[in-house]
Amino acid sequence: MPEFKGEQATHYNERITRLVPGYELLHGLTAAQLKVLFPDEATILIVGAGTGKEVIELAKLNSNWSFIAQDISADMLAIADQSFTNMGLSHRVKIQCGELTSLTERADCALCLLVLHFLEDNGEKKTLLNQINSALKPNAPLFLVDLMKPETQFEREAQLVFCRTLGLTEIGQTRMRHNLEHEFYPLDRMRLSELLDECGFNVPHPFFKALGFTGVSCNKRT
Repeated sequence: MPEFKGEQATHYNERITRLVPGYELLHGLTAAQLKVLFPDEATILIVGAGTGKEVIELAKLNSNWSFIAQDISADMLAIADQSFTNMGLSHRVKIQCGELTSLTERADCALCLLVLHFLEDNGEKKTLLNQINSALKPNAPLFLVDLMKPETQFEREAQLVFCRTLGLTEIGQTRMRHNLEHEFYPLDRMRLSELLDECGFNVPHPFFKALGFTGVSCNKRT
C-alpha cells in the first residue's frame, strides 16, 4: 500500500478530485448519513485520513463530533496535524500513524473511503477490515467507498474519459491507466460482501455509484 510521501502527500488533495468521478458527492452523501445517525456526540474513525480533509469537513457539521485520524503515511498526517492546529481542531482529533491494532478506544462509526483497493486480496484486505471491526463499538456503521471491478466492458475506458473532463492531463491518464491495470486490486460486489461477512459486518447496502467507484454502508454485528 502506498504511503504517499513528499510531493505525493503535498499534492494529493488537488490530484484526487481529477481521478475519482463524483469525489465531492460521495463525501457529501457520507456526511449527510452521519448527520442523521449521530445528531449529538460521536467518535468517528477515519481510515486512511490522509491530509485530514474529511476530518475538517465533518468537523464543521457537528462541533460535538471527535475523530480518530488513521493513516500509514507520516507525511500525510503531518499535513493533517498542521491543518487541525491552524483550524483549532487538535483537541477533537486523535492521530493514529500506523495500523489500528494499538487503539484502545472504540469508535461509534468508521469511514474507509478509497483505501481498500490499494490492498491485495491475499489476506491484506481482510486484515484491515478485521482491524476496523475491532475498533468499532457493537452495531456501529461502516461507510466504505472503493474502486470496484468494472461491470461492463467499457466502464474503465469511460472512467478515464470522464477524468479528462475533470482536468486529468494526458500524462495523468496514461499513469492512471497503468495503475488501474497493475497497481490496484478491486473486488466485485459479491467478493466484497463475502469479505465484510467474514470480518463481522452485516449485509452492505449501496449508497453511491459512479462508473468504477461504489459506496456501501454496513454495520458491525453485535
